[in-house]
Amino acid sequence: MVAQSRPSLKGSHSAANSMKIRLKVWRQKGPDAEGTLVDYTLNDVSPDMSFLEMLDVLNESLIRSGKDPVHFDSDCREGICGSCGMMINGKAHGPLAGTTTCQLHMRTFQSGDEIVVEPWRAQAFPVVRDLVIDRSAFDRIIVAGGFISVNTGAAPDANAVLVPKQNADMAMDAAACIACGACVAQCKNASAALFVGAKVSHLALLPQGNPERSRRAIRMVQQMDAEGFGSCSNEGECEAVCPKGISISNIARMNREFTKASFGGTH
Repeated sequence: MVAQSRPSLKGSHSAANSMKIRLKVWRQKGPDAEGTLVDYTLNDVSPDMSFLEMLDVLNESLIRSGKDPVHFDSDCREGICGSCGMMINGKAHGPLAGTTTCQLHMRTFQSGDEIVVEPWRAQAFPVVRDLVIDRSAFDRIIVAGGFISVNTGAAPDANAVLVPKQNADMAMDAAACIACGACVAQCKNASAALFVGAKVSHLALLPQGNPERSRRAIRMVQQMDAEGFGSCSNEGECEAVCPKGISISNIARMNREFTKASFGGTH
């Protein structure tokens, strides 16, 4: 959770290519503390640094000055784990489409730019400290139904269970969701419909998910509502900022699955 000290990244680029970056970073000492934007200036940022490496450099400077580093989440730094999300100039993960924060490079910006960095903003994602938010609401939604309990036994032959290619492709696209929460952060209603839609879809589209299909849709949607996420108004901000390009068609499928299950329909 806390940004760790890393080998210094200074000196890895020529001074001629260095950038001056002015930052406004959200600082908040705890969930119940008041937060504020704090100004920082970095004068020697390489355009080849990732956004998180730039924050590492900031933290090295703060630690040398005896100040608290900026807290932010990161893990794989390869766009896989979904833990590094933050609002960058008002857009989840920053200005590039299909890109996580850790994959965003400073060459995307210009020397002298001011960059505002904030945590996800949602009632269901309370701030823990600085840019770190609590996304355990997503975990509880998965526990409610985002799984299959069939005993698969030994690995079957690849074609033992036939799946139409279109269904397989759509299921794989939905399963690409990394649960980063960008969809929630960008939505004016803080809706988690794209996340839940993706999780419901990728199992509903495959035969392995059929036994618990109706129960899954009801339980996951009910848990989403219980967590305090807002309603979907179908404006597409979620799809626009999703680093994996999850389609809002999954929201429509989730709604169909939930409606059929609620009225006792069969699939």
